[in-house]
Amino acid sequence: MTDEVNLSVLVVDDDDVAIEGVQRALLEVGDIEVLGARDGQAALQILRGRGTSRLRGKPIVLLDLNMPTMNGEEFLAELRQDGALRNTVVFVLSTSGEAEDRTRAYSHGVAGYIEKHRVGPRFCNVRALVTGYLNAVSLP
Repeated sequence: MTDEVNLSVLVVDDDDVAIEGVQRALLEVGDIEVLGARDGQAALQILRGRGTSRLRGKPIVLLDLNMPTMNGEEFLAELRQDGALRNTVVFVLSTSGEAEDRTRAYSHGVAGYIEKHRVGPRFCNVRALVTGYLNAVSLP
């Protein structure tokens, strides 16, 4: 990863353990900020710069699908309609392995769909995903 990358990872999940797990996994990576939002509405506020938390770098969103208030699919629909946010990189991180959930997520232009049981101990596969992604692509 180059020093010029300034990345923020926004974990959108109503499970505090998942948010904390991703934060711990990415602490070792370097200059990556990890913020959490408990539902889609809170995440949109952060991405729009209206929340109490502010993103320092280019955002990558790790999104759970099943949340109260605004679920992941509703979040994706609104995100993709927002001209300023429509190109935001989103990976779904869900307990659901249902083909219908994957299909709906990909129809909203997600970069990938990860089932939570596959993230490995202490979310180590999330660390590998984020660092690998950053080393392989140029963010918008």
